[in-house]
This record gives sequence, C-alpha cells and structure tokens, in this order.
Amino acid sequence: MFDGRWRTGVDRAARPFGVFLVKAGATADLMTFSGVCFAIATAVAVGTGHFPLGIVLLTLTGFHDALDGAVAKVAGTSSVRGAFFDSVADRLTDAILLGGVAYWLSVHRSGSIELLPFAILTVSFLISYERAKAESLGLYAKGGLMERAERTILLGVALLGPSILVPTLWVLLGLTTCTAFGRFLRVWRQASGQDEDTRFALRMAQAKTYWRDAQHGTWRPKSRDAQVTAKALGGRRSRRGAQESHSRRDNQQNS
Repeated sequence: MFDGRWRTGVDRAARPFGVFLVKAGATADLMTFSGVCFAIATAVAVGTGHFPLGIVLLTLTGFHDALDGAVAKVAGTSSVRGAFFDSVADRLTDAILLGGVAYWLSVHRSGSIELLPFAILTVSFLISYERAKAESLGLYAKGGLMERAERTILLGVALLGPSILVPTLWVLLGLTTCTAFGRFLRVWRQASGQDEDTRFALRMAQAKTYWRDAQHGTWRPKSRDAQVTAKALGGRRSRRGAQESHSRRDNQQNS
C-alpha cells in the first residue's frame, strides 16, 4: 500500500538524507549491509526480552532499508546488482526479525506458539514470490494491505508489550494471508484474460514502472511482452517530447 500510494513522497523525503549520506561517504551496498546488521541486533534485543530497545533498533533497520535506494539514486550507482542485493537482504532481514520473535516465544510461552512467526514468514515469502514470478511473466502483482513496510510497522506495534505481542502477530498473519490471496487472484485474472480492461491498466502501470526504473538503470524487464510494452511507452514519450520541442521552436521563430 505504501509502495503504491506514497512511494513518490517517500523518495522525495528521503533524497536530502541520501545527499547527506553520500557526502559522508556512504554507499548503497553499505546501507543495505548495515541494515542487515541492525536487524540482527533487533532480533537479539527482542529474543532477550528488551522490547523497547527492539523497537528503536527496528526503526533504524527500517531507515536503512528506506535510504539505500536514495543513496544509490543520489550517487548514480543504481544497478541490477544492487537491486538484487537489496532484495536478498530484505528476505534475510525478515527471517532474522521473525526468528528473534520466535525465540522469545519459545522461552516465555508454552505450546507451539513459536510457530506463529514462521507462518508469517512463510506467507511473506509467498507475497514476494508472487510478485517476482508475475513480473517475470510480464504481469503486475504489486499492492495489497500488508506489503513489507506495513508488516514492519505492525511488527513494531507488536513489540510495544508482551501482552499484545501474540494477538498482534495473529492480526499480522491474517492480513498478510489476505494480501497473498489478493495478489494471487489479481495475477490469475490477468493470466486468464478474464478482465481485459483491468489487465491493460495494470500492464500500462507496470510499463511506466519499468520505464522509470530503466532510466535510473535499476531494472530491465525480462519478459518479451514487458520489453515491447516499455519500449513502446518510452517511444511514445520520446515522440511526444520531440513534438513539444518542435512546437516550442516554431513558436519562438514566429514570435
């Protein structure tokens, strides 16, 4: 939800921090790696029962995750390798954080409640896989109630106290499952062609994302259909820009 609705605003707000970090000598890979280190520290704090410290460290982990892209854009080092590293680090961070929660539950709660964080992790990985597989097929699978940012925020809410930890984790599991199911249905409709208007709109939105990322050098569409769509969209924008340039030049000459 944050990624689809507020991504532009978040990028704009993160840019000054990216400029500062680049001047300080930070790199995008360093921010990604340090984010994993903060996730390990968060898991240790949570696993040992220091929930307030865990919230602070979780917030710092989220900042690193949000700022590595800003650093890459400011420094002009955006690349496919960096995007791959960031994606793998995100999955590793999720596993580390929920592993810390599972450890605390195994020590302080009876039964098999420590399996709850692993259930959340499984569904979270399913959400990520659905998006990756859909985009490799030229389809669109973003969106949903519980994308990664929302899951991190709700995990922070769960750490406000041991009494609300387990109920909040159940809410997180339910909403994450709904997100996975919603993405599955969205991709299923696109793949089966049952909703052509929606499929066309989603493909155009995907093409705009591909074209924007290609301009920054961060990603290149893999499927042939996505390449053709992005190329066509880019060509249309280039032609429109050329027409506007000619029009301005003619107006200047006439004036």
